[in-house]
Amino acid sequence: MGTGSSPCASCKLLRRRCAKDCIFAPYFPPDDPHKFAIVHKVFGASNISKMLQELPIQQRADAVSSLVYEANARVRDPVYGCVGAISFLQNQVSQLQMQLAVAQAEILCIQMQQEPVPCSLPTTLMEQELDKSPYGISNNNNNFNNNLQQYLSFASSSSSIMQDPVKRESLWT
Repeated sequence: MGTGSSPCASCKLLRRRCAKDCIFAPYFPPDDPHKFAIVHKVFGASNISKMLQELPIQQRADAVSSLVYEANARVRDPVYGCVGAISFLQNQVSQLQMQLAVAQAEILCIQMQQEPVPCSLPTTLMEQELDKSPYGISNNNNNFNNNLQQYLSFASSSSSIMQDPVKRESLWT
């Protein structure tokens, strides 16, 4: 029996006497009759009783919580129930992940436009390769290195001038 002499919510709804060993009493208190009413409407008292009896006592509270959630979802969406809610949330997560990836790509593009291109690294690598030349023509390569340096500095300066930031509509408006 529930608290004191008051029958549990299930026994009240079913209009029967609440026994001391009532399987519903611990999970459907008399002060929350709507909880059992909705579960009873969707699953039926007999099915709920069978499910609870098959479970170990320590898992019954979680099972009742799940039954109440599923029953509420079935009342809102009789066809899909909680699966409809789960699918909706999975789609929403997928869309948000896509928006996050787009935002991260935009941030990366902006960062790449703002970073200067280091010009000394390619010339030092080129000089190292020329020093390894088996023909020993390092004096004639000085002119080539200067031209390469000018080309690289021109390419880095002209690319920053020519590229205007692209105006994009935000995905979140």
